[in-house]
Amino acid sequence: MSGLSAFPIAARWPAKHPDRLQLYSLPTPNGVKISIMLEETGLPYEAHRIDIGANESWTPEFLSLNPNGKIPAIIDPNGPGGAPLGLFESGAILLYLAEKTRMFLPADAARRYETIQWVFFQMAFIGPMFGQLGYFYKFAGREIADKRPLERYRDETRRLLGVLEGRLDGRRWIMGDEYTIADISMFGWVRNLIGFYEARELVDYDRLQHVPAWLERGLARPAVQRGLAIPPRQ
Repeated sequence: MSGLSAFPIAARWPAKHPDRLQLYSLPTPNGVKISIMLEETGLPYEAHRIDIGANESWTPEFLSLNPNGKIPAIIDPNGPGGAPLGLFESGAILLYLAEKTRMFLPADAARRYETIQWVFFQMAFIGPMFGQLGYFYKFAGREIADKRPLERYRDETRRLLGVLEGRLDGRRWIMGDEYTIADISMFGWVRNLIGFYEARELVDYDRLQHVPAWLERGLARPAVQRGLAIPPRQ
């Protein structure tokens, strides 16, 4: 396995192509950020399905790469200086891949940091708040008599959609005419909100104009469509 031999996760999920970047993931809103990015860049990679429903992300092998036990994670056998590099946290992986390929992150310093701030916005707000809404609206939260948590996350989700709506007013993508990792970081979460979480009416999604148009543009991209199904759930 050459450069992968130092990583215990590679023994449990062996690489057929050890010279390629290894992706350990599942097509969740966080997972698809990386599969979409890899499909967009064309960087050769190999995807390994991590069954989070079977707690595979909590196995010793997976925890050796990500001690936080969450997907996605990667190993790049051709990391900085040619040495293998393991990474977790989807935002960090997006930044790494953007810098490695010099794609989807502006070269201009000011625009680069402006893009990164929107990635951080997704990581700090969109993901956690939409995820909590999904829990309290669709899953176990329905069994909780006190509806204040659901109302809190509903209201916060509506507010965050309003932030996105304002940002996209007059812009094709988060950074205007330039498609970036900021867009890639958010597609899966907005899609999941109105799809899997079934919260379209709850958050008044159809009152928005710019967010739905932006999501439709994103989902029309062939690389996005491919990335949304990688790795296959079955």
